Amino acid sequence: MTYAPPEENTLGVIVGGKPRHAKSAAVRRLAGDDTPRLIGLGTGFVGVGAAILVSLRAIYGLVWLVIQWDIYPNPVTAAIAWVLLIIIIIGTITVVQLTSGQLPLWMFVLFLGGLAAVMALDIFAIWDLHNIGGHATSAVAAGMALLLVLTVRPSADIIIAVSAVGAGLAAAIVVNVPLTNDNIAPQITTVAFAVLPTVIGLSLIVNFRQLVQVELDRVLVQSTLTAPRFAVGMMASEELARLDLAAEKLLDSVANGSTKLPLQPKIASTAASLATELRLHLIEGRRETWLYHAITESDLLGKSVTLTDKGSLAGLLDPTQRDGLLSTAWLFVTDTTKRGAKNSVHITIAPSTTVLASGFEDKVAVGISISSTGVARNRVDASTWEAVAKVGTYTDSIENSSVRLDIECLVENPADQ
Repeated sequence: MTYAPPEENTLGVIVGGKPRHAKSAAVRRLAGDDTPRLIGLGTGFVGVGAAILVSLRAIYGLVWLVIQWDIYPNPVTAAIAWVLLIIIIIGTITVVQLTSGQLPLWMFVLFLGGLAAVMALDIFAIWDLHNIGGHATSAVAAGMALLLVLTVRPSADIIIAVSAVGAGLAAAIVVNVPLTNDNIAPQITTVAFAVLPTVIGLSLIVNFRQLVQVELDRVLVQSTLTAPRFAVGMMASEELARLDLAAEKLLDSVANGSTKLPLQPKIASTAASLATELRLHLIEGRRETWLYHAITESDLLGKSVTLTDKGSLAGLLDPTQRDGLLSTAWLFVTDTTKRGAKNSVHITIAPSTTVLASGFEDKVAVGISISSTGVARNRVDASTWEAVAKVGTYTDSIENSSVRLDIECLVENPADQ
């Protein structure tokens, strides 16, 4: 998980930056955690659909080649281009399957070289016809063949490759074809058929990955809804487990005599680091609420949401109110992200001066203010208001062209608990 530049909130802790309980190198070595972890989202199943689509396009192109065989100046060259393309398609599908969805850079370069050769042969075969858009077959299918590597190579590689395909075809058309009003449409259509499927596929893959990552991130922080008023978060819990393992290893080595007393300076420094980090966890667990952990442990919220909660009043909210507040923050953040604005949400929680009605003497009023940047009132999703209503009664207003919510929330009196 990556973190945004640190921001200090009124609790004196970092929101949206790297947590203070980050592991030291010595602690990681003792806990046996020297290997970095990378969590990614696989979309290899999309490759099946891509393979079917490319195969269908290849069949269409072969049929078109057979129909035009008699008018090709060099039909054998066109046939060789198709044989090479079929070998590339079958070989790529086989390699990706055998390597569990991996395609090394050198193999990707070889793949692109093969596609370039196919396009060159096909264009050479119809060069004398001076109508590439009307007769190109394997050159167009070669551009669509990039769909096969859509999920196994970085987006930047695909963008460069598809741009080269489009530029190559366009350059050949400009040089070879005397463009007129009658033949310009087929030329443009040919370039589009070669390029657009990969561009559209890449856009879908990127947006799908972003969507699923956001949903996974939200599921991760949902566990905070039932947490006690003050508690350590999931990251801190994992860190405590690692610290405990490191401490056990150190104590065991002292007990069995493998580490001699007095401790060497390096080992003593490691033990001091363990003790310091354990104390920090104990202190943090006494003042950090579920909302603090939901923000800091979310890759998306940590970059966009700041919190002011001097009295740690967020911990008094019940699970339904917590769900409404968290959903509101999520909806504001994702709404600004879609429109490319600087997504920023600030949540302020403080005691309310509202006089409670008769019959609610066992409740305490808490005021929650949510101010946003980049969210227009008329662009707020209807589900946002449903989420806010779970927290309490609210009023909305416009502040600096963005939405501001003021919520009155009734919670259980902590003195009665």
